[in-house]
Amino acid sequence: MNHHKLIKKFNKQADTYDRIREKQYQGKWRKALLEEAHGAVLEAAIGAGGNYPYYRQEAIKKIIGVDFSPKMLEKAKDADEQYSLPVELIESDINQLKFEEDQFDTIVSTLSLCGYPNPKETLESWAKWCKPNGSILLLEHGISSNPFFSILQRTLDPFAVRAVGCHQNRNFKEIISRSPLEIKKAEDHWFGVFHLIWAKPQKRR
Repeated sequence: MNHHKLIKKFNKQADTYDRIREKQYQGKWRKALLEEAHGAVLEAAIGAGGNYPYYRQEAIKKIIGVDFSPKMLEKAKDADEQYSLPVELIESDINQLKFEEDQFDTIVSTLSLCGYPNPKETLESWAKWCKPNGSILLLEHGISSNPFFSILQRTLDPFAVRAVGCHQNRNFKEIISRSPLEIKKAEDHWFGVFHLIWAKPQKRR
């Protein structure tokens, strides 16, 4: 999908994301995942700040939040005052940024890999930017392990991409297996649609 069209789609969704910040059904998953977030944090596709309620303030030194939607970032900025987190917001596609190797203690992505054109390359960058003993924390969704539901997802995928810029048919576990990430712990939910991944970079040669 055209990059500018994708930005427009997420701009239109900003008000919805803002309203559901503390009322989302994945709240318990986000809380369990982000308990491990610490130090210098990079959050990809920070959106309207949907993860703000679940960070442990005492464990966070700084959060660099990246999103290409200016409307989403406006909502995230408004929420900064409520949650008193040390956040620096950057308006950009994260795939266009260059950070130093081993710069972050934690990298966070919640429901963002479904939209990237090449998620494997994105994960390769995150593995470089994360410290060797750091954490890469992922809440993502993909193709179901249930045969009937997976057929439905494949059928609806073109419509979902056009409507909200989000792929439904990606095999998330297969993507992770081809990336330079080492999984420490994983959970699957809703017939294998949603995945919680606690990972770290693989040892570099």
